[in-house]
Amino acid sequence: MPVITLPDGSKREYPQPVTVAEVATSIGTGLAKAALAGRVDGKLVDTSFLIDHDVNLAIVTDKDADGLEIIRHSTAHLLAYAVKELFPEAQVTIGPVIENGFYYDFACKKPFTPEDLAAIEKRMAELAKKDFPITREEWSRDKAVEFFKSIGEHYKAELIAAIPADQAIGLYREGDFIDLCRGPHVPSTGKLKVFKLMKVAGAYWRGDAKNEQLQRIYGTAWTKKEDQEAYLHMLEEAEKRDHRKLGRQLDLFHLQEEAPGLVFWHPHGWTVWQEIEQYMRAVYRDNGYQEVRCPQILDRSLWEKSGHWEHYHENMFTTSSENRDYAVKPMNCPGHVQIYNTGIRSYRELPLRYGEFGSCHRNEPSGALHGVMRVRGFTQDDGHIFCTEDQIESEVTAFNALVQKVYSDFGFTDVAVKIALRPEGRVGSDEVWDKAEDALRAGLRASNLEWTELPGEGAFYGPKIEFHIKDAIGRSWQCGTMQVDFSMPGRLGAEYVGEDNARHTPVMLHRAILGSLERFIGILTENHAGAFPLWLAPVQVVVMNISEAQSDYAESVAKMLRDAGLRVECDLRGEKINYKIREHSLLKRPYLVVVGDKEKEAGLVALRARGNQDLGQMSPQVLIERLLQEKSNRA
Repeated sequence: MPVITLPDGSKREYPQPVTVAEVATSIGTGLAKAALAGRVDGKLVDTSFLIDHDVNLAIVTDKDADGLEIIRHSTAHLLAYAVKELFPEAQVTIGPVIENGFYYDFACKKPFTPEDLAAIEKRMAELAKKDFPITREEWSRDKAVEFFKSIGEHYKAELIAAIPADQAIGLYREGDFIDLCRGPHVPSTGKLKVFKLMKVAGAYWRGDAKNEQLQRIYGTAWTKKEDQEAYLHMLEEAEKRDHRKLGRQLDLFHLQEEAPGLVFWHPHGWTVWQEIEQYMRAVYRDNGYQEVRCPQILDRSLWEKSGHWEHYHENMFTTSSENRDYAVKPMNCPGHVQIYNTGIRSYRELPLRYGEFGSCHRNEPSGALHGVMRVRGFTQDDGHIFCTEDQIESEVTAFNALVQKVYSDFGFTDVAVKIALRPEGRVGSDEVWDKAEDALRAGLRASNLEWTELPGEGAFYGPKIEFHIKDAIGRSWQCGTMQVDFSMPGRLGAEYVGEDNARHTPVMLHRAILGSLERFIGILTENHAGAFPLWLAPVQVVVMNISEAQSDYAESVAKMLRDAGLRVECDLRGEKINYKIREHSLLKRPYLVVVGDKEKEAGLVALRARGNQDLGQMSPQVLIERLLQEKSNRA
């Protein structure tokens, strides 16, 4: 006679064991129709799950985040069902949920074409309409292995064979299709109404390049059609804003095969870089940081002491010389400790803040590289604060305020905060990690910031606060971090003399605001669709003449603007003015200055702003005042 406690605290008693679906029906027909799954004592289960003892139960519908994930997982199985119907020779492998959708990997000799995707999606819709019940079965491992071998599904049989023999195997059946899965799934295919297949890509079995290559079909699924349409519109916008295309179009940078994951910065792109670096250099100066510079290559022994050799070695580029092993630095922190260690430090010197535009290299997999967003060589606006335990909260609080100010100057006002907590592979005791995580929480509380927590996602040497900025089309990017590290200073011999004249180990705070400058420029490029605000634009003003008769006047105006500290191009080509305006508009220049005979005679200029805005005539002096004001405001 189970007693079931619902989320509102009310209780329902049943005379015999009851399924989640039956509980939903007893509450109301509307809830019964909407039910996708249940959460029994915190664990997600199918609506067919039988409850035979007292539990806490929540009915999961499409209004829950878990409900959307279950829909996407079930849609991945629907995709596999449709592929098997249309391509019986294809073997199914794995099909997980990913952000905004799902994928499924198939072993199939015939390459899937765009026409095949359309046919598969159509078949999925037909199978969904048939509203097949999706039912869970439990088999023994050996029976499941034999079954999948018998139907030619050797990849699935290999997956099941790796499961311990005494463990029951969960299978889900819908219509003529059966698949291995932990579940849960929606009650029937009729619940799957809004989905779209997106693309086909290559993938390796078990993610290993030594294994067979498979075909991965990506899809997206939603609870409401308007949500899917909004997502697809966002993807269209993201395509237009792709920083790799804009990098070529605006002559900012390029990448090439001879230097995978490394960026060639062109003059215009380097101008944007320098504006950002000089801005951040002023942030360092105004907030008590001393700028330093460390070597690119350090002896293996130092990386062993810091813990990187054990916990990060596979991501490091290594070399050797004269029987010594070295690593190209993947991060700057051990070098900063060496600078700290060059003298005897007193508690009176703390907090001691070092900042570096540190060039780092990490051996990222080639398949993970993505324009300037994911590279092998990058520069961080990196900083390390050496302080006492008592100073952690005030330093974290000050940093939180600084991060918000910097992001606001770059136009980002929607900032989410998360704390990444201890991973399985880590250095330091649980007591030390408790202290570090609590210190970050205290700093966020003191800043009146809300946060979410990410178990297992901290660095091996300490937990970290992550700052996620939202761009113009709603995408979230993780940029800044603040990490509390009780381990590395001690491992590398950092000390200070305390007020008690005894030696103490300082706490090390690792912090970055922008993160990788390469990646941040990619984010900015996409956020602004290449139309950088005036203060960041590589060319801020283009001065153009209508005919050769105004060439001297155009050059004099351009000189006045340059002398005022603005970045100016002067276009004196013998092209028609409309052609020149269109060309520079496509290059997304913030302001275009046009001078003809009337402007020359009156000592004026005609000003056009980006977006084809005619701002009329004004004197060069008024123009300069206007642009300098906008530049200083970072509008």
